[in-house]
Amino acid sequence: QCIKVGCSLFIFIWSEMMMKLLLVLSPHPRPLLPPVCRRVDLKMKKLDSTKSLLIKSEQLLRIEDHDFAMRPGFGGSALPVGVDVQVESIDSISEVNMDFTMTLYLRHYWQDDRLAFPSSSNKSRTFDARLVKKIWVPDVFFVHSKRSFIHDTTMENIMLRVYPDGNILYSLCFRITVTALCSMDFSSFPLDTQNCSLELESYAYNENDLMLYWKNGNDSLRTDEIVLSQFFIEDFQPSFGLAFYSSTGWYNRLYINFILRRHIFFFMLQTYFPTMLMVMLSWVSFWIDRRAVPARVSLGITTVLTMSTIITGVSASMPQVSYVKAVDIYLWASFLFVFLSVIEYAAVNYFTTVEEMKKLKRMPTSYNAAEAMAFDGCFHDNEIDLASLPASTPNTERNIQSRNSTVSAPTEGTRLHRKHPLKRNLSFIMSNSYMIDSYSRVLFPLAYLLFNIIYWSMYA
Repeated sequence: QCIKVGCSLFIFIWSEMMMKLLLVLSPHPRPLLPPVCRRVDLKMKKLDSTKSLLIKSEQLLRIEDHDFAMRPGFGGSALPVGVDVQVESIDSISEVNMDFTMTLYLRHYWQDDRLAFPSSSNKSRTFDARLVKKIWVPDVFFVHSKRSFIHDTTMENIMLRVYPDGNILYSLCFRITVTALCSMDFSSFPLDTQNCSLELESYAYNENDLMLYWKNGNDSLRTDEIVLSQFFIEDFQPSFGLAFYSSTGWYNRLYINFILRRHIFFFMLQTYFPTMLMVMLSWVSFWIDRRAVPARVSLGITTVLTMSTIITGVSASMPQVSYVKAVDIYLWASFLFVFLSVIEYAAVNYFTTVEEMKKLKRMPTSYNAAEAMAFDGCFHDNEIDLASLPASTPNTERNIQSRNSTVSAPTEGTRLHRKHPLKRNLSFIMSNSYMIDSYSRVLFPLAYLLFNIIYWSMYA
């Protein structure tokens, strides 16, 4: 057992001496690590190798040798920057906020000789957003933009492609979503056509430093098949212009113009057809007996309140503009027809009451109160026998007056007065109030039909 202990002690002392000898002889001495630390160190080596590859790319492009805070060709002529756009979708169009939201692919093309690199195969190199932050890129922004962002799922959607001669494709991929202002004119709403545009411009470089242009002319704007719920897209077209700022000068500006024509069928179902039905429903009162006061009044009030609800609902979904829209003209004209049908019955009821009050005054005193009240509409005709009451018509009254009165010839100095035609016509209407309903049954539909013909010929 002493031999075993002695051997173990010898081995331990020998290993300690060898470790110290190795540490002394090693040019970069480092302590031995436990297995867990060795695995961590292995991961760090992998990270360092990735970093070394990025450093090699930066060395290839000589990024550290140049000042990329300055644009390419600084001090010379304006740098041409080509642009092309592919519109993926129009996500929403808001009439209340007067804006639209669009998702698109935006690409820039320019040449930077500072990034030229030797290549035997003449193949380009593609990089992600990490290298983009270290070089110069155009500072293009969206004019009149309310909100915009670059998609970053699963990572920031930016791609940089560099060719050996220094030509650069800088693509904001996958997508940019931008919400921009669109000045809409609602004077013909909902039979309107809207012209909207998305505008691109350099923020810092005016036309003397940077020249924006469409890379392939009209073919620089491409669109997928876009379907909107409320609009037809009639046209997509790129254009070019200049914008002037008093403090900094002229800037190149690119336009993405598109024309939207609104679907009318939705508003026909939600607004126009219900309005037409309410107007037609108000005409039903012309066929109801003029003495049926509760029926005609309740029908008129119901149609008026329904029209008010429709007008309020349409106004709530529209911006508060200071001019009259086409739908306002139709709704308020229809409301006027409904309101006039209520006024028509008020006139009929009034003239009927006046006529029957006159008859009541000419009645003999022998009639009791119940029979007399039949003339002012409080009782139905079948409840009281009116056959015993004397029929009093304008013709019989005129005959009685002609028999009982002696017509004398006008003497000298007597002036003849002619009865006014308007007063005579009004007296005729008051004595024949039932005719107002008869004329209204024809005049109201004809007038509303004429209004619809004029309205749809003007706006459709």
